[in-house]
Amino acid sequence: MNIRIGVACAALAGALAGCAQQPVQTSAPDLLTLDTHVDIPLDYMREPRYDVGGDSALKVDLGKMERGGLDGAFFIIYVGQGPLTEAGYADAVAQAERKYSAIALMLEKYPDRIRLATTPTQIRENQAHGLLSAMIGIENPYSLGHDLSRLDTAHARGARYVGLTHVGNNAVCSSANPDTEAGEPAHNSAQDPGMSEFGRALVARANALGMMVDVSHASDKCVLDAIAASRAPVFASHSSARGLVDVPRNLPDDLLRAIADDGGVVQAVAYYEFVKHDPARQAAEKALQQEIAREAGAGEFDWDVHGELPALAAGMARIEREHPLATLQEYVDHIDYMVELVGIDHVGIASDFDGGGEVTGWMDASESPNVTAELRKRGYSDSDIARLWGGNLLRVWQAAGDAADAGPGAP
Repeated sequence: MNIRIGVACAALAGALAGCAQQPVQTSAPDLLTLDTHVDIPLDYMREPRYDVGGDSALKVDLGKMERGGLDGAFFIIYVGQGPLTEAGYADAVAQAERKYSAIALMLEKYPDRIRLATTPTQIRENQAHGLLSAMIGIENPYSLGHDLSRLDTAHARGARYVGLTHVGNNAVCSSANPDTEAGEPAHNSAQDPGMSEFGRALVARANALGMMVDVSHASDKCVLDAIAASRAPVFASHSSARGLVDVPRNLPDDLLRAIADDGGVVQAVAYYEFVKHDPARQAAEKALQQEIAREAGAGEFDWDVHGELPALAAGMARIEREHPLATLQEYVDHIDYMVELVGIDHVGIASDFDGGGEVTGWMDASESPNVTAELRKRGYSDSDIARLWGGNLLRVWQAAGDAADAGPGAP
């Protein structure tokens, strides 16, 4: 979601520390734990506070991963949706390049702690050698600049999944959150376009490269179009259950079943607004942002300009007291719901850390053992937990590679 939300909330860590549980040590040190969605800021690794080798301002850095036993994460090449123009695409490509180079800088600076993983086998090898794994995912192919050849370039740089859209429609498909104020058709309306021909070409190229196709953020129609277009199972990198919290970004029961029937996996996301319906908190946050913008003499709130003001931190602390975050228990309710609906083999785990993801009890990567402990408390076996934390994702990733090896038209 929004990296600036995560960074702003990180400033409250001291004030909110009492709200979070201490990590619980698990009895399965060989458990492979993977997070499929971790955002990074534009200044990742370039500003000292974003240098992940030390005690950074981020929810996911190497120390927090090591303390929490998080073996690997997909670091995200995210670019917000902008105009479908030559200038818009050029800016998106430049932003993406800054993030690719930042991930490369991390890998160059800390090779004794974290290595790139571009296959499921490499993740296992890194774990065996006591190393963390960095994977790369693309959120919003707007960053490809409407040029399919850039997907090949992204693959060569290590990207192993491509999300189809973000907030607002793009040239690939319609979004679960279209920009209706700009005239885009409402989600699930008769005019919702779903996937474009360019989108189908993108999916075909991802299949040929062995990249996973990510349907999080896509409209319901686009999800179905993606399943139909892809030769490999699709997955949702960070989406929870609409049956529990009715927001467009969560997946309804029919799409959860469709993804499972296709052999895919849905990574339940710990983004608080998707875990717990709390319109009062949303209204309070919006009012706070408007107040800060007004006091700053700005026409509207801008995270880049106002995101780290002391007034925002103080206001968010007040909101947290009055409207507490969703809890880890409420998050695991979404896992329970999806497992009961589609089976243990089609559900996984994602944080959306540093993009707004956080629930009380799982506030950063160091608290990842709490997720395992809560799953075990609810009766999940070690085998079940291994599937949820990474096994199911690796199966889908392997299936994407197998489909690429088989080639078009293979049974």
